[in-house]
Amino acid sequence: MQADPAARADLTRLGVSLVPAVVVGDRGWNPDGYAALLGVAAPAAERLPAAVLAARLDRILAATQALLAPLSAEQLDWRPPERDRTVRDLGHHVFRLSLAFVDGVDLGRFPESWLQEPAPGDLRDGADLARYGALVRARLTGWFEGAGGDEFERVIDVYYGPQSGHAMLERTTWHAAQHLRQLHDLAGRLGTAAAALPQDAFEGLPLPRAVW
Repeated sequence: MQADPAARADLTRLGVSLVPAVVVGDRGWNPDGYAALLGVAAPAAERLPAAVLAARLDRILAATQALLAPLSAEQLDWRPPERDRTVRDLGHHVFRLSLAFVDGVDLGRFPESWLQEPAPGDLRDGADLARYGALVRARLTGWFEGAGGDEFERVIDVYYGPQSGHAMLERTTWHAAQHLRQLHDLAGRLGTAAAALPQDAFEGLPLPRAVW
């Protein structure tokens, strides 16, 4: 994959973060779909309850807020070599992907374009991003308080294949956690003292071993 950046970009577009991987047509990471395609039963993985995932996601977003808040506009403009995305856009992405979970369940669809949105121009520094994160967390908290169990059983038309609300919530939680790990690494390189990561919030999530 390192010798073929285009192939890596295709896997990222399909939502696949690790290799080896399987792609069927324009579908990426969808284990249940692969099992159905092969006519076998998918292994039953232990899944964290929705309430636990919701609490984990809130802790991850709170840590992201705290990490971003002290960063200056100049620091947020930095584009690290690992990603073609500024620190500002990566920080915004953590909150936007979390909000996209609610939008996806409410609308029954989750287009990839939601995850490609850059940070709005009014999010100039870390304090602005942290305030945006607070608004997102408040929206999520209200949504989870009012959500019934059937919300997590609904099947959503996601860009990488149909997914249950519960599967989307799990993916949203580990997706945000992985980017928090990356932002923590970048903050250290920018010379900003960041609090320790909430490692216990990551337990039981299918996170990749590598930060990048």
